[in-house]
Amino acid sequence: MRINARFSILFIAFFGFTNLAISSQNEMTSSMASTSIQPPYLKAGDTVAIVAPSGILKNRQRELQQAVDLLKEWGLVPQVGKHVFSTDDHFAGTDDERCEDLQNAMDDPKISAIWCARGGYGTVRILDKLDYTKFKKKPKWLIGYSDVTALHNQLHNEGFQSLHALMCVSLTKDLNDVASSISTFKSALFGQSENYTLEGSDYNRTGVAKGELVGGNLTILHTMLGSDTSIDVSGKILFIEEIGEYKYHIDRMLQSLKRAGYFENCAGVLVGDMSKLRKNTTLWGSSVEQLVLDALSEYDFPIAFNMPAGHEKENKALVLGKSIELKVEKEKSLVTYIP
Repeated sequence: MRINARFSILFIAFFGFTNLAISSQNEMTSSMASTSIQPPYLKAGDTVAIVAPSGILKNRQRELQQAVDLLKEWGLVPQVGKHVFSTDDHFAGTDDERCEDLQNAMDDPKISAIWCARGGYGTVRILDKLDYTKFKKKPKWLIGYSDVTALHNQLHNEGFQSLHALMCVSLTKDLNDVASSISTFKSALFGQSENYTLEGSDYNRTGVAKGELVGGNLTILHTMLGSDTSIDVSGKILFIEEIGEYKYHIDRMLQSLKRAGYFENCAGVLVGDMSKLRKNTTLWGSSVEQLVLDALSEYDFPIAFNMPAGHEKENKALVLGKSIELKVEKEKSLVTYIP
């Protein structure tokens, strides 16, 4: 009896542990498989709201009209926010006015996408004023880049996909100059997101990674650190781009993110355009690519350079929150969406 009792205890302990391990593994698998909610793709007749959550749109009437015309050409119905051309010093209207336009667009069930007119600075000032109650019942695409990264982050934390793509003020007088940006934007909006083959780089850290694509402008990612809008990049592929910074500023931001544990479980990094970098009187001494590699040297995830997305005319659309496979080689890199 004593032996049987001991056997029973061992039997129960073993199978209890096994069931717990299976349960934990299932939870882990489920967590890894989960993806952000994808808003419905657009179709002819859908309405797109144009709003300005950030900087002032001074002398930008031409670009806004081009945006309106482009949407109409695609069979969509543009709806320009009431305060798009409002002014309040640096901003496109007061915080309340900018928030009102964005909130109305988020709440209106007739609107299928929200296109940000421009970036600049100002979105962070209205983040905590937004209410996602109605948005969750009728999700819609949010489109933009740069300062709009703050909204992308917040939407990701709310569990939704969004679109990192050109904004209204990105439209040049001759649209052929931004044809690639427009084409990939349209494709993503209508549910035909393009996979990308990137130009190779000797700086590429080779490897293969899979995960949700997140991120945006490095300064904004750094600004969000420590707040509810900061994103968790665990198991995800982080996209970064930047404009108008000194190299030492870029290093400082990467070091700050690293010290906060940002990259501990990151699956991979996709580096976009680093545009119009400033020159300090004391030279940094290496390329920005080497800077990124040095800052992230203690990690073994793949790093791909030459993603044409950011503050250049060629700003290819990226669906944030959607899972991708990132395959990095020295000769080329592949960015492939996972169905």
